[in-house]
This record gives sequence, structure tokens and C-alpha cells, in this order.
Amino acid sequence: MSDPKPVKGIMTRLSALMFMEWGVKGLWVPLAGIFLVTETSMGGLGFTETQKGMIIGLPMAVACFIAPFLGGQLTDRLFPTQKVIAVMLVGTGILMWFTADQTGFSIWMTLCIAFTILYVPTNALVNSLAMEHLSDPKNQFPKIRLWGTIGWIAVSWIFPMIWLQENLRFQLLPPFLKGDEVPMVTARMVESLKFGGGLAVILGFYCWFVLPNTPPQKEAGDKLAWVAGLKLFKKRSFSVLMIMALPVSILQVFYMMNTAPFLKEGGLQGSMVMPAMSLGQFSEIAALAFLGVLLTKLGFRTIMTIGIFCYALRYFIFGIPGVPVEVLVAVQLMHGLSFGCFYASAFIYVQRISPRGVHNTAQTLFIFVMFGLAPLIAGYWLNGWLADLCGAPNGVHNLDSYVRFWRITSVGGIISAALFWIFFRDETEDPETSPTAKA
Repeated sequence: MSDPKPVKGIMTRLSALMFMEWGVKGLWVPLAGIFLVTETSMGGLGFTETQKGMIIGLPMAVACFIAPFLGGQLTDRLFPTQKVIAVMLVGTGILMWFTADQTGFSIWMTLCIAFTILYVPTNALVNSLAMEHLSDPKNQFPKIRLWGTIGWIAVSWIFPMIWLQENLRFQLLPPFLKGDEVPMVTARMVESLKFGGGLAVILGFYCWFVLPNTPPQKEAGDKLAWVAGLKLFKKRSFSVLMIMALPVSILQVFYMMNTAPFLKEGGLQGSMVMPAMSLGQFSEIAALAFLGVLLTKLGFRTIMTIGIFCYALRYFIFGIPGVPVEVLVAVQLMHGLSFGCFYASAFIYVQRISPRGVHNTAQTLFIFVMFGLAPLIAGYWLNGWLADLCGAPNGVHNLDSYVRFWRITSVGGIISAALFWIFFRDETEDPETSPTAKA
């Protein structure tokens, strides 16, 4: 790839982009596991665990299946990336706002599919756009991406304070302010979609007017960008990464679907779930801040294996009976290591191994596995099947069934880490100088 033209203030612009991009998702996804299945008399939507899994899994699968053909083709061949992102985000925000007012499963599912189709491609496109304008993506991109994590933390703290709690009091531990839950707090959790939708619209206008122009590569070989993207599977490292991203992403989906209700079952106040889960983002910031150095010293193979192993270790601790809720909250710090080391490294690797003119499509292919296939398998089928296998009463977990659930997933994490270490080899480094060459 040729060196990008210098853009004034590019690090600041891209940092703000990441802050808002992940703030949109961070506003409502951590709470969805609670309000989707809470009884209607308590302000929830009263859906079943199976319906919750369908809402989380099916829209992501549909969106990620379309993303390489829609987002990748539009930006790699037809339109400037920043304008495609802008239009998609404005549409996302409008649909999210309307979704928050719905109560029926069918209409919820339909609207969720619609706004997810628009939002999911932007996750890959913002990564590709950012790296297109960085002179040293391997070292600079993690510093940009960590602002997405900061955005997730910010909304996880601010939203409960202003919308879910009252009579705020200072405390020594994060998020430093804690109050009493407002009446019908679960009903207010649903409105997190409106806040997320509003932020998406703001970000859409930001992308259109503030981000640097990122034109398509019309001179690229294949007219269909997704065809060129599929040719990447001829490279062993890309194929191994894509294959192993599936079980790892299933572990990530289990985290997003089950951690909030698990912490609540363990004794944590419902309105404190978002701040508690945001602790994982603090360690993610640390991981991302040093990721460039770690990748240079240890290589992609080692760092991504560490990320996968952290999933296994965290779920092993979750699966120990009688662990105090304070320990369960503290273990959230491992989320940053698992997500930061594996996914941020994978985004960089996909960009490095894909040719210019296919970057956006390559990123959306990875997002397809991460946010498409994994949620479909985990949410639509595997989560409910494991709940029954672990003895969840009427398909809804209690603390005992969660212990058995986390033990099973920890074994899956160990196996995934071992397989990745055995089969992955970095094809973007000189084999004589690669940190993993002698491993």
C-alpha cells in the first residue's frame, strides 16, 4: 500500500470516530440481556431465552452476510468510505429510535435486523478507513482504537447515572458515583436504544463533514470486491485466522449474552451491571496502548493466542462455585486482554495481509465471522442448547446452571487457544526476523 497523504489532525479525528462508533453499541448491548427477558410487569419485554438469542444472533448473522457484498463493494469500488459510513449510521440511528418503542417480538426482530444491517458494516469500515490514513498502522491503530474502548466506558458510566439512578452518592470504586435505582428501572433500560440511536445520527454527520476523503480503488483488478476478498483464503494464515475466529467469537457472544444476567444472579444491583462490565474496558485500554510494541516484540501469533487463553481463564473463574460477586466483577478486567489482544491484532493483521483495493472487503469478511456466524450459532442455537444441558430451569439460567455453563465454555477456550497456536503462522513478516519464526 502506498503511503497515505498527511491529513491535519488525523489522530484526533479518528479517535473521536472510534469513541462514538463503539459508544453507539455500548449504550444498549450490555443491557439487552436483562431487558429482553425481564417480565413485562417489571418493565422488560418478556421474551424467552430462545427469543433473546434470536434477537442477538439472527440480525447480526444477516447483516454480516450482507456486509462484504454491500459495505465492501460500495466502498472498495463505488463511493467514498466516509460517506457510506455516514449514510449507514444515520439510518441506524433512526431505526434504533423506533425500535425502542416496540413491545412485540416480531416487530422487534424486524427492526433489529434492519438497523443491524446498516450498523455492522461500519464496524469494519471505520477500521479500514483509519488504517488507510495512518503511516504506521501496526503501532498507530491500537492508539486510535483504544478511544473506542474509552467511548464504551463513558456511556456505560454516564447512562446509568443520568437515566437509571437517582440520589447519586460518591464511592471510592468505579464509577465513583452510585445511586438508588429509579422506579421501573428495566423499562428505562430499553430506552438505551434511543440514546444509542441519537449518538449514531450525530456520528453520521460527523463522518460526512469531518472525516478525510477516502475514495474507492476503482482501478483494482476484480470489479467485484468480494471476489477478490475470497481469494485471500488461498493464504494459510488468513484461512486459519478466519476459522479460529469462529469459536473465539462464539466465546465473545456468550460473554455479551450472559455476563449481565450472571452478575445480577450473583448479587449485583441491576443498574450497576454496565459500570461493572466496563471494568473490562480499562484493561483493554492498557492492552491497546501497548499493543504495537507487543506485536513487534512477540508477534501476532503469540499475542492473539494470549487473547484467546484469557477467555478460557475468565470463564474458568466464573465457573468456580461460591465466588464472591466482588471477584466476579474484578474478573471483568480480563475482558480487555481477551478482546484487545485477539480482535485488535486480528483487525491489523487482516489489513496487512490484504492487498490495496480489498481492505474494506477483507475487514467485512472478518466481521462476518465475528458478528455474523458466531452470533447466529451461539445466539440462535448454542446458548439455549447449553442452558438446557446445564439444567437451567425452564431454559432460564440460575446461578447453579451458570456455573456449569462457564465450565464448559472455559474448556472451549483452552482448545481454541491450543489450535490457534499450533496452526497459525504470520505470513506478513520476513521468516528470518519474525518474532514467532523460532516458536
